[in-house]
Amino acid sequence: MQSMDRNTVIGFVLLAALLFLYLFLSTKSSQDLQQQKKKQQDSLALIKKTTDSIAFINDTTSKQIVVDTAGLKKANFGTEQLSVVENEVLKITFSNKGGQVKSVELKKYNSAKNGKPVVLSGTAYDKISYSINIAPNQAAQISELFFSPATIVKSSDNSSVLTYKLNGPGGEEIIHQYTLRPNDYLVDWNVQMNGADKLLTQGNFNLVWQSQPMGQEKDVVYERQQTNICFYEDADFDYILSRTEKKFEKPVQWISIAQQFFNTTLIAKNNFNSGDVSWVKETEDSSAIIAKTTASLQAKIPIGTVAAIPMQLYYGPNDYRILKKQAPDMDKIVNLGRDFYAFVRPINKFIVMPVFDFFKNFVASYGLVIAFLTIFIRLLTSPLIYKSYLSGAKMKALKPEIEIMKKRLGNDQQQVGIEQMKLFREAGVNPLGGCIPALLQIPIFFALYSFFNSNIALRGESFLWAGDLSTYDVILKFPFHVWGLGSHLSLFTLLAVSTSFLISIYNMNMTPDQNNPALKYMPYIFPFILLFIFNRLPSALTWYYTVSNVITLIMQWVIQNYIIDHDKILSKIELNRKKPKTKPKWQERFEQMQESQKKLQDTKNKPQRNK
Repeated sequence: MQSMDRNTVIGFVLLAALLFLYLFLSTKSSQDLQQQKKKQQDSLALIKKTTDSIAFINDTTSKQIVVDTAGLKKANFGTEQLSVVENEVLKITFSNKGGQVKSVELKKYNSAKNGKPVVLSGTAYDKISYSINIAPNQAAQISELFFSPATIVKSSDNSSVLTYKLNGPGGEEIIHQYTLRPNDYLVDWNVQMNGADKLLTQGNFNLVWQSQPMGQEKDVVYERQQTNICFYEDADFDYILSRTEKKFEKPVQWISIAQQFFNTTLIAKNNFNSGDVSWVKETEDSSAIIAKTTASLQAKIPIGTVAAIPMQLYYGPNDYRILKKQAPDMDKIVNLGRDFYAFVRPINKFIVMPVFDFFKNFVASYGLVIAFLTIFIRLLTSPLIYKSYLSGAKMKALKPEIEIMKKRLGNDQQQVGIEQMKLFREAGVNPLGGCIPALLQIPIFFALYSFFNSNIALRGESFLWAGDLSTYDVILKFPFHVWGLGSHLSLFTLLAVSTSFLISIYNMNMTPDQNNPALKYMPYIFPFILLFIFNRLPSALTWYYTVSNVITLIMQWVIQNYIIDHDKILSKIELNRKKPKTKPKWQERFEQMQESQKKLQDTKNKPQRNK
């Protein structure tokens, strides 16, 4: 923290503005949800597509299908049989209906709602399908056809290989083969076709993927705001958060439905040529549904009798190091800084994450890890802080002269500004000295906001009264919704706000101008604003901010009382006044502008004085 001069207030205003902008860009959902609702009402086709694309496609082709017991059409009838394959981290249930994944259980992660293992792709809406020809001019969706019972084989490397087969009368054969390796969240899915020239029309492989992510966290509304669709198109990462659909016109390697801490990703080893994705986010706060998504993806298969389409499915955590090993840029699913705030991503990757992991190796409590990380960051930025405090001490030393000057000049604010700049120049004081160091710390704050908000390592970790550092703590539950706060009050938020308020009070005696309303009240307004911003944020972030504020108070007291020599500062100011002065160009232009404004104001006031 720096002394509360005019430039410091500017720093606070910029910080608040950037923080509001960041939260607006990353959580703007209410208006978007309304727009989505309007689009749903305006477009019946989109609703049907997003409600159940596969069923909708079947409706358009079912009239052509004449049921008999010959050929592939007999696969329309059968009995669903389930098979389970698991490793140390996943338990996957497969179904012979469609020869596909029916549900996935993450063994090492529990839902914050019921304490049971997290389940991905476990609803009736979740399907992966593609169209095949079952007879001349007759097509069906593979998800509605029954494969033969699964065969499961253990490989020499302890991988599990599950195979489904669907046979036709003319030698046509469709094979779905899934491979699950030990300790891996990635599943290999290979589609093999014999008689592909008959099964696919002109080699067009049209895949439809439906996914309905369900809430896994305590605050489903906040989880929806963090959920987005990520994809890797034309060797470039991108995502959609507020838009309802995206059309792919260039090759797509993977597409992911990414929740706050988990994701389901479909990867095509040979890329999809084109496609689109659409989604509708749930608007009911009481619903556990996050959204309903549909991806339609097309691949061109070389025309021939045999075809192989290698794909992969990832079911797992948004863990940076795990995702980095899966597919290009999948680690960017973890939001360490995007778009306007992409500049903080290198701070997280090369400073915050390594230091956090270093302390995590030696300290069991994540709350203490955050405290040590905070101390490290404050030590790293201490030279900037010291310069800020030194600038504040110089401003405080000049405060008596500034007060005398203001009494002499009265209400002539322009002349006050000119004289004050001259005084700063004579004393060798940089009026921006207290502002610039504070502005340089803003990227660190936003880096930590992204880091704590997306760090799955904090999920379920308790500290003091906070049961989960990845979400807000609750010290008081309201029986009704309070505007700006929600239905709870966070104790860590109260501590962060109160320590910010103490810093503001401590710094008020450093303010050279106590008559300016902005300078008088802004130090109190900013902590009040933080109350509404922080109350729904992860307790890890508010705990960091509290520790940082406590360190600031201690550093201020020590530096001001034991490090900075105020008498020496006064002596140095007197020496600076005796030295010949050279004005920086910006200062010359600034003073010229002030002089011009003063002359213009005097010209306007002269007729009034004559009257």
